[in-house]
Amino acid sequence: AGLTRDRLPDLLLSTISLIGMSLPEFVTATLLIYLFSIKLRLFPAVTLVNPDAPLSELLPNIVLPTLTLIILLTAYILRVVRTSIIEVVRSDYIRTARSKGLASLWVILRHALPNALLPTLTIAALTIAWLIGGLFVIESVFNYPGIGTLLLTAIHDRDLPLVQSIAVVMALIYVVANLGADLLTLMLNPRLRSPRTVG
Repeated sequence: AGLTRDRLPDLLLSTISLIGMSLPEFVTATLLIYLFSIKLRLFPAVTLVNPDAPLSELLPNIVLPTLTLIILLTAYILRVVRTSIIEVVRSDYIRTARSKGLASLWVILRHALPNALLPTLTIAALTIAWLIGGLFVIESVFNYPGIGTLLLTAIHDRDLPLVQSIAVVMALIYVVANLGADLLTLMLNPRLRSPRTVG
């Protein structure tokens, strides 16, 4: 979208991403239930399967909750990528690459896209904490017995060891996501690997 700014693809994707960012988790989940469960009858609206059931029975029940999380994250990332690409394509090194006669597709894939993804990776990792918070709402809408429901039950029962264990797991997920983003940033930007000299 950032490469076709103010044109139809850009306006369309920007509108979709803004709608996805603006809708609360429970609204997005309800719309998915209406479309895929009530209208198309493809997936169950709520989870009625025992957590100990085989994976083949559990998979259809996690499609809509997972899709809700993906929509929320993708909408935010699309907006960030668009803004980053608009800034990158205006930079001097992109103009220099184009003035050398390099193909536009090569300039985009080799120079523009990797640099535009750098801030996106960091922001995507930071939104993991926000998504973990959204699990409570999504699991409640779909009646899914996930980690959010387990944490609420543990708090209600005053099961301190279980609360601490879940908090550690969530913290590890957040740390691993940020570590992965840092490693990908180093891969995309080799200049960050070399130590800087002072003086």
